[in-house]
Amino acid sequence: MGSSPSLPAWEIRNLVHTTGFTSEQIEILHRRFLHLTDGKPTMCRDCFDNIPDLECNPIKSRIVNAFFDRRNLGLQSNGTVDEITFENFLTILSFFQHMDENHAKEDLEYYKMEKLQFLFRMYDTNGDGKITLEELREIIDELLSKTSNTEKTSSSIADAAMMEAANICVGEMEPDQQYDGITFNDFLKIMQDIKIEAKMHVRFLNMDTTAICK
Repeated sequence: MGSSPSLPAWEIRNLVHTTGFTSEQIEILHRRFLHLTDGKPTMCRDCFDNIPDLECNPIKSRIVNAFFDRRNLGLQSNGTVDEITFENFLTILSFFQHMDENHAKEDLEYYKMEKLQFLFRMYDTNGDGKITLEELREIIDELLSKTSNTEKTSSSIADAAMMEAANICVGEMEPDQQYDGITFNDFLKIMQDIKIEAKMHVRFLNMDTTAICK
């Protein structure tokens, strides 16, 4: 393929500002992007098959889909795109970035909200603004895919989780009252005491930029 073309300095400066990556990280990720795409300026889903660390992740398809989700790319509609640019690629990777405490409090709150919205969209697969019981079961199915009796186990876990969410977000409900699903505001209530960095890097996604850089 020959040597990888470099990004112009102005573009790197813009990406540093919008993504939080350092210029060195951006150059490394750009080389990796071109390696995965075989030198092409855009990336398709199949390119992610060349990332070994993703193969053992039970929610690989969900992670890959996040890179092509129109909502995550700032597009005002649901659904996915067929290909992404390097800027798109970097934008999605920035959601996995660890934000240290050196940032201003306002910036940390902004980044935390962005991460929570990103995480919420990974659960809310149909984009209707709610995480339904069925969507919760689907992701638990994926997380438990290597265990036995997955269907029965995931169903009971999802039922219990949805009941707990209703208790937190609605409180005591009437006998005939139904909880339709977890809205984003509900999601914020549930996550308010949970460190989002731990959720993004360990418990949920189990992936950071090192998996892409290898």
